Formats: sequence, C-alpha cells, structure tokens
Amino acid sequence: MTTKEIALTGRSILAGVSVAGTGATVHGADPATDRALEPGYTLIDEAQLRIATAAAEEAYASFSRMEPGAHAAFLERIADNIDAVGDELVTRAMAETGLSEARLTGERGRTTGQLRLFARVVQQGDHRGVRIDPALPGRTPAPRADIRQRQLALGPVAVFGASNFPLAFSTAGGDTASALAAGCPVVFKAHNAHPGTSEIVGHAIADAVHEAGLHPGVFSLVYGQGSRIGQALAADPVIQAIGFTGSRGAGQALVATAAARPVPIPVYAEMSSINPVFLFDGALQGDVDALAEAFVGSVTGSSGQLCTAPGLVFVPADTGGDGFATAVERALAKASGQTMLTAAIADSWVAGVDTLGAQEGVDLVARGRAGATQNAPAPAVFETDVSTFLTNDTLHEEIFGAASMLIRYSSPEELVGAASRLEGQLTATLHLTDHDHATVALLLPVLERKVGRILANGWPTGVEVGHAMVHGGPFPATSASRTTSVGTLAIERFLRPVAYQDIPDDLLPQPLRENNPWHLNRRLDGRLEPAGNDS
Repeated sequence: MTTKEIALTGRSILAGVSVAGTGATVHGADPATDRALEPGYTLIDEAQLRIATAAAEEAYASFSRMEPGAHAAFLERIADNIDAVGDELVTRAMAETGLSEARLTGERGRTTGQLRLFARVVQQGDHRGVRIDPALPGRTPAPRADIRQRQLALGPVAVFGASNFPLAFSTAGGDTASALAAGCPVVFKAHNAHPGTSEIVGHAIADAVHEAGLHPGVFSLVYGQGSRIGQALAADPVIQAIGFTGSRGAGQALVATAAARPVPIPVYAEMSSINPVFLFDGALQGDVDALAEAFVGSVTGSSGQLCTAPGLVFVPADTGGDGFATAVERALAKASGQTMLTAAIADSWVAGVDTLGAQEGVDLVARGRAGATQNAPAPAVFETDVSTFLTNDTLHEEIFGAASMLIRYSSPEELVGAASRLEGQLTATLHLTDHDHATVALLLPVLERKVGRILANGWPTGVEVGHAMVHGGPFPATSASRTTSVGTLAIERFLRPVAYQDIPDDLLPQPLRENNPWHLNRRLDGRLEPAGNDS
C-alpha cells in the first residue's frame, strides 16, 4: 500500500475544506519535555462552526440512505486511508502524548479494525432492526393494519476527542465509527492536546468522503476552545446526539447543555470509573507475586491513563492479604513513572495523590520511582479498611493516572456492604478459585447493578472490540447506562425506531419493501426471517 504524506496545516476541516480559525492559536506539546510542537492550530468561532453543522444537516438525507455495500465500502476506505498514512501517524501521536510506539501502533490497529468491523455490521444490516407485522384484514374483532418498523439514523452527531486515546477514542475512534455506520454525519471536536494527530486522521476521513462521492458535510473536524466551541456545538439545533469521553466535570457540562436545549438530545458520555477488583481467599493461595506484578502492570500501563485502570482492590484482612500487600510493595519498587499525556494531567495526578495520602486512616503501601522525563511521577499504592472507605467520600474519587488503593475487608458480608456503596463503574474484576464461588455468588447481584462489565481472573485494562463487549455502566461511569461505547452494539446509540402503517410498497424505505431488495434479516410477525429466505 502506498504511504500518503500529509503536511499539517493547523486548520480545521469544514465539510472537506481546510479553514483557518479566527481565534487564538494553540499548539500540541511533547509532554516529555513540555516543548511546543508546530504547527499552531487556529481556533474557529461560532460562525465557522455553523458552516460545519449546516453542511452536516445537508449531508444527512443522502448519507443516511446509503445502500449497504457502498456504505460499508466507505468505512473500509477510511481504514485504508489511515493505514496508508504509515508511521507518520504513530510518530506524531508519540510526540503529542508521550505514549509508546507499541501502544500507539496497537491503538491504530484497533481504530482501523473497528472501522472494518462496523463495515461488516453495515453490510449485514441487522442494526436496521426491520420488523414486519403483515396486514390481517380478516382478523376479528378488528382487522390489523400492515405495520413495518426500521431503525433510522438520528441525524448529525457531535463527537469529542479523548485525551488518553488519540486514535481509538478520537477522530476516527469508536464514537465516530459507530455514528458514521449508523448513517449519521459527524462534526468532530478535536482534543487540543493532540491536534496534529487529529488532523492527520481527519484528512484520511475527509479524503474517504470525497473518494466515495459523498456530500462533504458527512465529516468535519473543528478546533476550538472547549468551554466555547464545545458548548456551542452541543447547543447547535442541528446536532442530534453527542459522543464524549473525558472528565466527569466536562461530561456533566455537556449533559446540562443538551438537557437545556429547546429540544433536548442524548449525550453518551464516558466519564469517571475506579474499577474495583475483588481478591478472594482462594486466589491468594496461589502465586501471590505473579498476582501482584500483574496488578501493578495494570495500574501503571500507559501511566495509568486508562479508563479501566484498577483504582481499588478489595483484599482480605488476614495473612493472605498481608502477603499480597507485601508482594505489591516488591513489585512497585521496580516500577518507574511514565510520561503522562500533558503537564496539566500530571499536575492533577500529583494533587490527587497528595490529597489521598493526607486522609486519616489511609497509609502508603509503596511507591515506585519517578521517570526520567518531565511529567512522569512515581506510581503509588495506598491502603485503608472498609470502615474508612465507607465514611470518606474522597476515597471514592478517581485519580487519573498510576495510583490505586487496597481496601482490607474482614468478612463476605462486609465486602458485599462495601460493594453496594460504590458508585457506577465501567468494570469489576474477580480473582477467585472454585473455593470462592459461594462468596462470589453473594457479590454478583450487587455488581450487576453497579458495573457494565464483570470479569474473572484477569485485569480490566484492555477492552476487546467485538459483538458482546459492554464498555459502559451506571453514572458516573457514563451518562447513559443502557449503552456501550465499544463494540457493535454502540451503533444503536445513534438510531431510533420509526413505524410505517399501510404505506404503499413503492413509498417504503428500501429495508421495508416486500421484495427485501437489500437482502436483510427481518423479523416477520415476530419470527426471524433470514435474508436467504426472502422472495
């Protein structure tokens, strides 16, 4: 595949056109040195933003009705264009985030992989949710009308880039991929911490739009101040849904703006999670050093800047738990701090750790070494008991970065009580053997109401992109607990059902027509009718 060379412009892409903003200029920065990176990116104003949203509205009619084969080919083309950029994309992302080449190479593969996965979803078409209740004119006491239902794309979607995933949760990431797969044009608000990475991927998408012959309003990339342009984007009457990954404060601000509109819209915000881990007696009878090293690896990977990093570990208050704490101390002594995404994020981590360490009843278990670069603080693990944890709200707050806390518990009942007091989480992890099943059975009903994903004998960092994955959870993990931002089910966030009653066949949308021209699986009178059985 030919490698594309992309010259960074420092401009937004408004419906396929590179446009300089009228506002201030921002730069990405190398967090390892705090050195500003060129070019500077000019920020757009509200009038320029409306160019993007108006074009998205114009694009909706044709884009939302694309034939499945062409629609799938478009998503594949985006993935191909990202691959064609080659190493330039990873190199720029490394410079802007401090993340490793291996991490970013894997993230690029995840980004293109989920685009290709959604292309297969679009081609198969089950997300269209076709249901047909044929007319029953002879039914008594009253005849039944012909009623047909399909899922319709909501309309233009605003997506906000995440700081910690410059590829997989940013320009062409899961929110963008699932919205485009649903048939929704996207206006993407770039994260100002990695503007060059966003522009490279933005051009890959815009080029795919042009190459597929689509309306240019299908995709726009905008740079702007979050409190100004981000809020204006959320308030724009054209926008019909919002996808967001970031802090609890910023997510709640978007939710408030969306709710205050004359016509409120859904916000799918992933915000805050501390991802509790539960260690049981049986698991502590095995190789405790290996368990502790795996835990420390999960806490410190990517400098702890993963939304699924384990921020709490419930450990028995007995000799087995003591052995685990000692093993954690040994493992953490070998760990060094890694460069965090930005100086501001590193400063926030330091403040959070200082606050946690100052709490009464909280003790430091161990601390690693500071890294050699700027913004690479030493990872830390603390310890407290269940009683202290339950009576101090500070201990329930997320610290974004390489920090965690052991919570010592004395009985299964105490553990269940503590779990019931947790806020909503993305994940909960269980380390157990057959010996522990009775205790775990008491805990599972509580966790099912608290988290989006429950896993056993692993670690929550690393989220598989597939059909069964749930990356979501009750508030404050997300603002919409019935959805997921990862996996093929994510497409359903950007669809709504519409029913058609006694509409003539030639006026029906293609998925609902009698001869099934798109060869979709459909549910006929409640029974699944596979595509191969259509007449």
